Amino acid sequence: MPNPISHDQNFKNLILDYSHQALEFFAASEAAHINPGAQITPIRQEQLKNRLGDRFHELDVPLLVEWPDGRRDALLFVLEEETSPQRFSIHRLAHYCLELSEMYGTSRVVPVVIFLRDARRLPTRLQLGGDQLTYLSFQYLKCDLAQLDASHYLDSQNLVARLNLPNMRWPEEQKVDIYAHAMSGLFSLEPDPEKQLKYIDFIDIYTALDDNQMHEYQQRYPQENSKMTGLTERLLQEGIQQGMQQGMQQGSLSVLLRQITRRFGPLDSSTRQRLQQATEHELECWTDNILDAQTLDDVFVCH
Repeated sequence: MPNPISHDQNFKNLILDYSHQALEFFAASEAAHINPGAQITPIRQEQLKNRLGDRFHELDVPLLVEWPDGRRDALLFVLEEETSPQRFSIHRLAHYCLELSEMYGTSRVVPVVIFLRDARRLPTRLQLGGDQLTYLSFQYLKCDLAQLDASHYLDSQNLVARLNLPNMRWPEEQKVDIYAHAMSGLFSLEPDPEKQLKYIDFIDIYTALDDNQMHEYQQRYPQENSKMTGLTERLLQEGIQQGMQQGMQQGSLSVLLRQITRRFGPLDSSTRQRLQQATEHELECWTDNILDAQTLDDVFVCH
């Protein structure tokens, strides 16, 4: 049985890999004031878990935005992805933001909720009060992906926006084109081959082309398809070569262990650890030494 898709983890990875662009897309009104010199730092989960205990939200992503020149006070963004709108609780989010505000001694907190499904009916404001006054007022930035018009982002230079094209609103007959625009954005905006491969999976998951649609894509967009095929073959070949190299090194280690044990008896744990951590060059040197070595120390001398 296939593992269920972890949408929370997918979006957490996306936000951590592309923090600047994620804020520009998911929290545009607040991110407009974040200049390129600002530093964006994810708050470590261990730190939050130690301080918040059971109140810790593992799959929320707090990002601390700081200005090294001191022109503005730090700003704490709290991003939360919700796959099913009915699971969302504005009370829980407000409580979490208050916890973080107290923990970091700041009132500059921006809560952002990314909805994967239609969330038009959900409240965006919480007010607590009596007949005379409102004593607590809370609201959050809402990014309702299903309500965004994909046509506005087809040629966006924001990679997070391009990757999320499949999650936006578009006519069903444009599904293959949406997939193509997401793919072309990935290849033009992300130079790292490993991240390209990682986010091909992201696009595949959220577009979910069937066999006929994939065949149509391959026919209509041969250039993008060749890039995808070439990338997969390249990384596969690199993986095979790396595996062969690791296999040969492991084989050399096994032979050397047997030879040393036969010459000098059983090895202690520190010597075994030294052998296991050896480089390829060291293994070659020590293997040559074993023939003439009079003591165990002689084996480990490399000139």
